Amino acid sequence: MIVGATPRRREALFYGLRLGCISFGGPAGQIAILHREVVDERRWLSDLEFARALNLCMLLPGPEALQLVIYLGWRWHGIPGAIVGGLTFLVPASLLLTGLSVVYVLYGALAPVAATVAGLQCVVVALVLQAVVRLGRRALAGWPQRLIALVAFVLLVFARAPFPAVIAIGALAGALARGRREAAPATRTAPVSWRRTAAVLAAGAAAWLLPWLLVAVGSPASRAGSLYLYFTRVALGGFGGAYAVLAWVNQELVGSLGWLQPGDLLAGLALSETTPGPLLLVLQFYGFATGWHAPGAGSPMASALQCSALAAWATFLPSFVLVIALAPYVERLQANRRLAAMLGGVSAAVVGVIATFALGVAIAVLFPAGRGHGPDPVATLIVAAAGLALWRGRIGLPWVLAGGAIASFAAAWLR
Repeated sequence: MIVGATPRRREALFYGLRLGCISFGGPAGQIAILHREVVDERRWLSDLEFARALNLCMLLPGPEALQLVIYLGWRWHGIPGAIVGGLTFLVPASLLLTGLSVVYVLYGALAPVAATVAGLQCVVVALVLQAVVRLGRRALAGWPQRLIALVAFVLLVFARAPFPAVIAIGALAGALARGRREAAPATRTAPVSWRRTAAVLAAGAAAWLLPWLLVAVGSPASRAGSLYLYFTRVALGGFGGAYAVLAWVNQELVGSLGWLQPGDLLAGLALSETTPGPLLLVLQFYGFATGWHAPGAGSPMASALQCSALAAWATFLPSFVLVIALAPYVERLQANRRLAAMLGGVSAAVVGVIATFALGVAIAVLFPAGRGHGPDPVATLIVAAAGLALWRGRIGLPWVLAGGAIASFAAAWLR
């Protein structure tokens, strides 16, 4: 098979739907699946082309795996391919998470459901700790990167610095500490048109504005409008991957905004880990839970579904718009050495951000009664077992999640 062969539209559509149903394991696992199938097996892309596409996605806010799928769809079949590719990756997981959200808000207080969610949360602790280790190995290649990560951790834990400020400091430090290696020369594979870029951005702005106007007119007294604006800000400022974004959201939704409880954040993360698709779908659950807790004049379920849809639209629309607008400039971006150095600084700061998030999640799960009462023995055992299974890599993530849920349920039943 010739490397770079373009799949037919029907073939790409069914591949996207299949990928949307099996893409468990978070961004690292999803990118690994894409590389194995698109580069190694189907040979639709070369290694160099895949790496350049991934570098673009790392530069943008939002979920890298989703943006990579959108880029591949654009490369093969233009803007319609980008939209269809992204939707096939998102929709199956979004529908599944909506069903799980309904079950959680209606029956989450029941002991069996609560015990099952607690087991999933234990696996989440192991997943986040593993993410810190793996990302640290890749991003912290020298002492400047390690120092940036440490400073980010200290600023977040002890100084309570806002997430965007920490990321900005990381980018500035990376630019100042950039190496002497020159970037590879760029080649252009697609024509560059400023009019086309402006048209894409204008269409994206219109697609964002319409739901906001409908909410402002139809539900002026509800929290939906504020939620839509908030998740738009998160989407546009969400550099560094899903766990970094969740650390930022965790800081605000529970703290400064007070829309959710810590249990809602952990439950949403646990439920999103049980679904395929991008991990940032958890923001859809947070929107659902926010609407349920503050329904305004309508019913809680109608408010929850509305806020869930708004959160998903605000979170993922920027990924479609930015990738489609910037896709023709992929090779040009690779040649900018300062931009690459800033990205390295951001990646190092993200390690500190995720470490902060891991610390908060671990304390909440392992010390449910407070740190003064000692760790919960069942939760500690499940976290340790899940960590061992994930570290060795011989058991798939869905099986580890199922094992954690069953173990927690069995322990609650035996008590």
